[in-house]
Amino acid sequence: MYVGIDVGTSTVKAAAFDGSGRQLAVATRPVGLSMHGGFVEQDMDEVYAAVVAVLDELTADTAEPVELAGLTGQGDGVWLVDAEGRPVRAAASWMDGRAHELLDRWLADGTFETVFRRTGSAMFPGCPGPLLAWFEAHEPKALDAARHALYCKDMVFRRLTGAPATTDVSDASMPFLDPRTRSYDNGVVELLGLTRRRGLLAPVSDPVATAETRGEGLPAGTRIANGPYDLPACALGAGVTEPGDGLLIVGTCLASLVATTDLDLSGEPAGLYISLDRPGHWLRAMPAMVGTAALDWVLSTTGVRHEEVDALLAATPAGANGVRVLPYFAPSGERAPFVEPRLRAELTGVSLESTPADLIRATCEGIGYAARHCLEAAGLTGSLAVCGGGTRSPAWMRLLADVLGRPLRVVEGEVGARGAVLAAAERYGVPLDAGAWTRPTEVVEPDAGRAAYYAKGFEDHLARLAAARHRSR
Repeated sequence: MYVGIDVGTSTVKAAAFDGSGRQLAVATRPVGLSMHGGFVEQDMDEVYAAVVAVLDELTADTAEPVELAGLTGQGDGVWLVDAEGRPVRAAASWMDGRAHELLDRWLADGTFETVFRRTGSAMFPGCPGPLLAWFEAHEPKALDAARHALYCKDMVFRRLTGAPATTDVSDASMPFLDPRTRSYDNGVVELLGLTRRRGLLAPVSDPVATAETRGEGLPAGTRIANGPYDLPACALGAGVTEPGDGLLIVGTCLASLVATTDLDLSGEPAGLYISLDRPGHWLRAMPAMVGTAALDWVLSTTGVRHEEVDALLAATPAGANGVRVLPYFAPSGERAPFVEPRLRAELTGVSLESTPADLIRATCEGIGYAARHCLEAAGLTGSLAVCGGGTRSPAWMRLLADVLGRPLRVVEGEVGARGAVLAAAERYGVPLDAGAWTRPTEVVEPDAGRAAYYAKGFEDHLARLAAARHRSR
């Protein structure tokens, strides 16, 4: 039995697989997000306790011994820990917006673009560069008390194993890693005013770190590998490894990823290049801030349950009777395929005749247009896989295929956990059939007529977005 652990933003999951990649069991626990005044934080002890709980549940329900475990989790944010790996304050989430004024200044003075040209990382308020600089200005004592500024999965790995604190090249990619040398760019650290905090950056383990567990959640001595973080882990779990092929993750974050061997740091600074365990290979990533979270907000506001979405999507035509949604709901604005910290969502075309079905379809269409924008910017030329919570809605998958105008290779189940296991197997030299592990559940073909309609709708979306960006500045 192989176990994958995925420490998500709102849910912690552990999944068990057999040697052929068949998913045997899944255990989940929700974890909280504290949102106030643009601050988005998480309790590290709660997150770690959820990891142990899902592992306890998973191993209690299965009779097979654990051969190997792989760990992945949400990226970005700042998880400040002491020398023992314990939190010195709440973790600042990747969704956090407290550093938006600092990022505004860096956008204006050229710092933002300089960092992108050096590292391929288009910073956003919830990534470690701006957050650490904000802490330096406003909470220096928290940095004084910390030994490391980790990423989420690194904190979990440290506590599960007792191994020294490290990170991997994928998490380190934003914003300090030079993708050519695969080591930290100290010039970028200096540029962001963090030279005296350089020691907080965890050493980069290349390839990913391995250790044995101490007995919490998994039996003592279980072999486990740390990384990559959830976006590249999902790419592995969906079989997206060939240049030009892409993955769309319809989750809390709407992430568009395209495999590439071409490191092009020209053009509009946006997204990032995620370094992979294979030198010379990257994922061109356009992780938009909000995916299913936008739909969740609309459902909550309208009082509609998730299980009603498919029927409501069928109850209103393409174009949602003129209702339009720009789905930029994150308190920190947007980060892909452009950076606009003050951009906010817009709902237009609503009248007294509009229905909840119109609002829901318009939201799903708006998310689809945002995904198309990101995938085109990332350079998608090959096949497209899709995974995440949104795949549970067949009607939304059909809508997405139409909006994107291309077939979707739907990969269901715990794709990030699956990718974490494949990464661990590669690191330990355990032979697993990656083709069998990443086989799609189905392929959803677009309807030619609706795809043509949405191609025109996409042009309208871009025009409305340009106007909204102008107003946000």
